[in-house]
Amino acid sequence: MYSIVSTAIVCGIQSILIQVEADVCDGMPAFEMVGVLSSEVKEAKERVRAAIRNSDIRLAPKKITVNLYPADLKKSGTVFDLPIALAILSAYGRIPQTYLEGILFAGEISLNGEIRPTSGILPMVLAAREAGKRTVCVPRENVREAQIVKEITILPADSLLQVMEMIAKFAEESSKEVLNNSNNIEETGLKYGSTEYDFAAIHGQKILKRACEIAASGRHNMLMLGSPGAGKTMAARAVATILPPLTEEEALELAKVYSVTGLFEQRENNFRERPYRSPHHTISVAGLAGGGATPKPGEISLAHKGVLFLDELTEFQKPVLEVLRQPLEERGIRLVRKSGTYFYPADIMLIAAMNPCHCGYFPDRNRCTCSRTMIERHLNKISRPLLDRMDLCVEVQRPALLDLTTKEPEESSAQIRGRVEQTQRIQQQRFAGSGILYNSQIPVSVIDKWCPMQPDGEKLLKESFDRLELTARGYYRIIRVARTIADMEGAEQICKSHIQESLLYRGIDRKMWDWE
Repeated sequence: MYSIVSTAIVCGIQSILIQVEADVCDGMPAFEMVGVLSSEVKEAKERVRAAIRNSDIRLAPKKITVNLYPADLKKSGTVFDLPIALAILSAYGRIPQTYLEGILFAGEISLNGEIRPTSGILPMVLAAREAGKRTVCVPRENVREAQIVKEITILPADSLLQVMEMIAKFAEESSKEVLNNSNNIEETGLKYGSTEYDFAAIHGQKILKRACEIAASGRHNMLMLGSPGAGKTMAARAVATILPPLTEEEALELAKVYSVTGLFEQRENNFRERPYRSPHHTISVAGLAGGGATPKPGEISLAHKGVLFLDELTEFQKPVLEVLRQPLEERGIRLVRKSGTYFYPADIMLIAAMNPCHCGYFPDRNRCTCSRTMIERHLNKISRPLLDRMDLCVEVQRPALLDLTTKEPEESSAQIRGRVEQTQRIQQQRFAGSGILYNSQIPVSVIDKWCPMQPDGEKLLKESFDRLELTARGYYRIIRVARTIADMEGAEQICKSHIQESLLYRGIDRKMWDWE
């Protein structure tokens, strides 16, 4: 007999429906699987055979052929175990084919027949909905993840026998109320904001706080350079607390990234909160950009729509840093492998921190013990192309004792976030229908339209182009930052003061990297 069961496979953060065909016929007992299969899919043959036997299901020895199509797409992962077992049982006549129609099945199966969780469930459920299916059967541990998708009935799978009984009951009940399918984004949307790090705990550092607010308002990249203990890391953590919450669409896209990496539990109770990722400087290229034998998203994609903080920037390996250059421009990363092409979103706000030299006290020659060669070697670990992609470069000074001991309350993250949200609303109204969300994303082709400048501001910018030896990229980034500063003040046009402040945030790279 012949049977067919629907499942899905993850490619990047998208999912493609896969059909599992099973044919059982008389002949020499055998179990063959075809369809361009990876080693873990081929091993499903032994897991399924043992699971059926240990579930006290006795099958006559026959020739079993299982095909996974499309046949030209390589199949990997353990998600096919459950659909393969059900397809075989249906081909043997143990499960009516009508019970399996309209349902997508996914899950790893153990040798005793238990259904174990698997990664990538969220994209699979979304693919099922797009294909017109309204029921999905997933491991019970993945139920909350699957529940995010609206208009889908979720069947929780505990074991092979339980699935057989459940789908029979589901097919017979007219109401088909097996599980109350609520929407987790709506339930968890009220939880937002961390109180562990707050700008109220940062005393003094007015220039740094101002730069952080500008960066958050326009989603600009920022580099902080200063001596150890000046507050760079604390400021970077606090930036995440002044970003507005994710929209439902953004939260769903980010949840897909965490789903395929098997880290969904990290987003399960804070869907609306923007991610903050701070990888250690020993991270590899694949760890940051994504990849591996079975390609998965890296840290740059896990920080999608949020903050990627690179502390001790000069300690990262140079190839790791250089891999950031293209994603920062394209807000995504495309990996080309033998098995196919994988695209992962990477719309990040990059914040980096570094010491000015090995000892950390340059240019204070009274404290700095580094030679000129040591300082040059330290600073040259950051390439000019990467430095050019930093919209704001801020020198973080050591806080004064008076600032640390003052009893006057500092402005909280909640207060700053209110202004950031107002500034971003101005940008959303301006760019409505254009596909642009923030000032940092304004294309060069329309920058004159969205960034009108007063004559004195335009004159200052032109004079600074040669004096500061700006690149074309740096020139346009100054304009985008000035646009954000103008929005923070509610100004329609960019004036001279906005250009002046924007230029101040580009002066540190000339001061530090072109010193004599």
